[in-house]
Amino acid sequence: MPDRPRAAAAARAAVPAAGLPPAAEAPARLRVGVIGAGRVGAVLGAALTAAGHDVVAASGLSAASAERAARLLPGVPLLRADEVVAASDLVVLAVPDDTLAGLVAGLAETGAWRRGQLVFHTSGAVGLAVLAPAEEAGVLPLALHPVMTFSGAPEDVHRLVAAPFGVTSRPEHRPVAEALVLEMGGEPWWVAEADRGLYHAALASSANHLVTLVAEAADLLRTAGVDEPARLLTPLLTAALEGALRRGDRALTGPVSRGDVGTVAAHLHTLGERAPGAVDAYVALARRTTERALAAGRLRQHEGAPLLELLHHPAEEVTR
Repeated sequence: MPDRPRAAAAARAAVPAAGLPPAAEAPARLRVGVIGAGRVGAVLGAALTAAGHDVVAASGLSAASAERAARLLPGVPLLRADEVVAASDLVVLAVPDDTLAGLVAGLAETGAWRRGQLVFHTSGAVGLAVLAPAEEAGVLPLALHPVMTFSGAPEDVHRLVAAPFGVTSRPEHRPVAEALVLEMGGEPWWVAEADRGLYHAALASSANHLVTLVAEAADLLRTAGVDEPARLLTPLLTAALEGALRRGDRALTGPVSRGDVGTVAAHLHTLGERAPGAVDAYVALARRTTERALAAGRLRQHEGAPLLELLHHPAEEVTR
């Protein structure tokens, strides 16, 4: 992680070099436009405002976006995307991943981008390549992905403090990228362009699948007659998460870590009878857990082999 004062000072020197007016020429250092005033864009716009920048325009198609912009970006007009770009020195693109490439290319085709602007997108899944049409027009491209969940509420601005951001930029633009993150309250973490897809897969797999896993466990407990599954799951899952983050595979407990084939087989039979929709996920996770336990030395080969055999052919136990 960079030193905050040094990174901010480097950015202030680098920003005018990118073709932008020095701070003395404007009340705020950058005129900011936000395309996509959703849960992420509106919050980042508010954070940039708090850092002393001037959010001059935003765009958003839905009524929820308009309401959110009014709450977090009061007085900021909602304009078309090309008008937002025309008004801005820094453009924040906070739109869904699948629409990002088309938006950037479409703005380039209309001549909206101009030399010396900065643009950053908030997608974790892609890096700088998606911004190529803007970069070809002389725009300085950045990828700044906040690693947190957003509700779109004002408290999200405070939750940005010390939140990690996955940062990808050209090497010569790195001080600018890091300073913008620091000004929004976050902590920049460098992610190489070639690693961006793997980086995002790791984050999405952990956070999104964790929600599914916990919700599934709560449903199974309700089916088992537990009225308040959160009371059982909270201490168990908190300890498991803390252990996994601290010790990795060494924190593994339970029947797989013991090589207990009989218990796993009993689970498959029970799930097949009472929650058949949960079987495939259980099998996939138990198989991967076994593979990781073997690789980490938590299981010996003769203990893991029967588990893998069972999990590669689970139908017999499910229907037993």
